Amino acid sequence: MNEILKYFPNLTAQQISQYEQLGDLYRFWNAQINVISRKDIENIYTHHILHSLAVAKIISFAANTKILDVGTGGGFPGIPLAIMFPDSQFTLVDSTNKKIKVVNAVIESLNLKNACAMPVRAEEMKQKFDFVVSRAVTDLPTFISWVWNKINANGKNSLPNGIIYLKGGDLREELKATKISKKQISVYDIQKIFDNVFFETKQIIYIQR
Repeated sequence: MNEILKYFPNLTAQQISQYEQLGDLYRFWNAQINVISRKDIENIYTHHILHSLAVAKIISFAANTKILDVGTGGGFPGIPLAIMFPDSQFTLVDSTNKKIKVVNAVIESLNLKNACAMPVRAEEMKQKFDFVVSRAVTDLPTFISWVWNKINANGKNSLPNGIIYLKGGDLREELKATKISKKQISVYDIQKIFDNVFFETKQIIYIQR
């Protein structure tokens, strides 16, 4: 929790309380339904919550922005971002029903009014969103094919509407394979945002729609 406060010192009392609750909530649920690696649960604040919040360092979502979190797993990055941006709307989807059960339980425990979770595939979603966020659910060309037509053309944020993808490793070949103009793509090294060795090879890929 100290790392969250280190990089986000201006949180409200409610946000601090909600982030503090996350650790215990995930330990409780993870003992029943494995949504985070058992050996990784003690690193939840750095490896999962802070990692998710890297998105908040490149964009501050405007009120009423609609965000789709695809392949949310246990609720990342969607739940930490929903706490950070209470005036934006988050829809979290995953094809695994038991994971969504955990996500909905966490949302309910935190009384997050701006988040909902559904057990569906991204391709099945009918509505459109301003941004699609995700943490490394597949290769970039495949992911783009799932969500490209789910993104609204018009935007109201500092970044134009698009995809914000958290992924590690050398992504040059994947980015080349997307066949999207370099002008539409920005890559951010997370270790330059959060000074922690865990983020050494981790990046944020932003792709403008």
